[in-house]
Amino acid sequence: MTTRFAFAGRCSTEDLQDPESSRAWQITRAEALIGAHGQIVAEFFDSGQSRSIPWARRPRAAALLDALKDPHRSFDAVVIGEPQRAFYGNQFGLTFPIFTHYGVPLWVPEVGGPVDPESEAHDMVMSVFGGMSKGERTRIKIRVRTAMSAQTKLEGRFLGGRPPYGYRLADAGAHPNPTKAADGRRLHRLEPDKDTAAVVQRIFVHYSAGRGLYAIAEALTRAGIPCPSAHDRARNRHRSGVAWSKGAVRVILTNPRYTGHQVWNKQRKDEVLIDVDNVALGHETKLRWNDKETWVWSTSIVHEPLIDMETFQAVQQMLAGKGTGRKHRERQTTRHPYVFRGLLRCGICNRRMQGQQSKLRLYYRCRFPNEYSLANTVDHPRNVYLNEADLLPRLDDWLAGAFAADRLADTIDRMQTAQPDITPAPAAESAARVIADCDAKLARYREALEAGTDPKLVAAWTAEVQARRAEAAARSRKVSAQRRMTREEIHRMIKPLGSIRETLATADPEAKADVYRSLGLTLTYQPEKQLVRVAASLDPHELGIKSVSEGGLEPPRP
Repeated sequence: MTTRFAFAGRCSTEDLQDPESSRAWQITRAEALIGAHGQIVAEFFDSGQSRSIPWARRPRAAALLDALKDPHRSFDAVVIGEPQRAFYGNQFGLTFPIFTHYGVPLWVPEVGGPVDPESEAHDMVMSVFGGMSKGERTRIKIRVRTAMSAQTKLEGRFLGGRPPYGYRLADAGAHPNPTKAADGRRLHRLEPDKDTAAVVQRIFVHYSAGRGLYAIAEALTRAGIPCPSAHDRARNRHRSGVAWSKGAVRVILTNPRYTGHQVWNKQRKDEVLIDVDNVALGHETKLRWNDKETWVWSTSIVHEPLIDMETFQAVQQMLAGKGTGRKHRERQTTRHPYVFRGLLRCGICNRRMQGQQSKLRLYYRCRFPNEYSLANTVDHPRNVYLNEADLLPRLDDWLAGAFAADRLADTIDRMQTAQPDITPAPAAESAARVIADCDAKLARYREALEAGTDPKLVAAWTAEVQARRAEAAARSRKVSAQRRMTREEIHRMIKPLGSIRETLATADPEAKADVYRSLGLTLTYQPEKQLVRVAASLDPHELGIKSVSEGGLEPPRP
């Protein structure tokens, strides 16, 4: 009897490998293992997911675990091509018992077939590969951080990211790494931006003269000078860009790169347990500031300074002096389950409203005037508040009605009709032609290598073509994802939520927030009308389509 296999794999950006190539060699190893035993009929491949993320939090791996529960699943066994890509640390020990429970064999090349749950040797082998995967990731992090520290301190190299306001990127020659140079990668350096460098100098002059952050922001806005997010809209679409804020002025005043030095390690990424009582959930990454003593400075000036070191240090002392005389106390952080976190926007300025607790009640507030200059034309109250308890029951009633059994068909019809018309065929055909051309060239390069051509020269050719192919493949995936969803696809997305009324009635705040995000809810509060505009937008994983159903909710007036 032929066995039906599901293939499971993973690739992330930290692996420094093209996802298409990584998937190809992993599935090739898997097919070589199962050989005449059967064939692959289903695929669960996670792209862009770190190996440190547990299976339950990887989209496709989680879908595989859910599929194991289905007695009518389309496969009989699961095969992986590379255990170090699939399992990290103790993940095998936390995941394999699920396979055993549902009677689904797990095939791994390193054990020559299915993993035997009764075999101590198999368990040891898989644990070793999990440890090797964790050790490999740790070594990569150490090498990268050490190299970046040395490149900053000794070479003053620009290590990537957006240039600070006041600078722009300039070419600094070919990349010293031959492989990256063959890919067309080049070094960059900072040079003053003729439109914004003088603004940075003006900010330092005004603050040194005793003007406050808010006064500087107001003067810049009144003078018609675009704030940083308005100056570079392409990279700041998530910001309003209507005016200068106190925060923007402070960031400029505290940025040491205006002195001409390259500075690295100002921030770090900490991996923090999501739930200390359930370590199987793994970690989440938190971006935190390092102490200034640990910042890495270039030993010399490496780009044209906008501010001299004496002025910069004087400004830092003035900023530090603003907090003298205040009583310092240990900051107590309490996590409140704000169900609309990141979903609720102010209808006046379109900024996300922030959660705030007051007298054991949860509110969402917008304090636009406290942060942004009032020299702009936005007529905004000093504070906008919305009580979560006023909105929550009305939203649940609206959702329960829109997705009730007798109205579900109409809601799906509206979502399907609301989709935009998309015709990606020309772009898809163009990407396909590029991929085919690259494949033909790679085949010729292999023939040239076998014929005795210099391997270094062939490697340079191959790296350039592979980079071009990867770009076209990414473009092809993006274009192919842009299509209208059918009614059946929309229904399949909604079906896992079950009865929304029952789900919302019994869910705790965090689970309820997950339901709202699954429906793609966005809420806009219009304080002058005491009205919340709600939109449900289905945006499935790897499908860039949104299908919208809208409604208005009116919370009780205070």
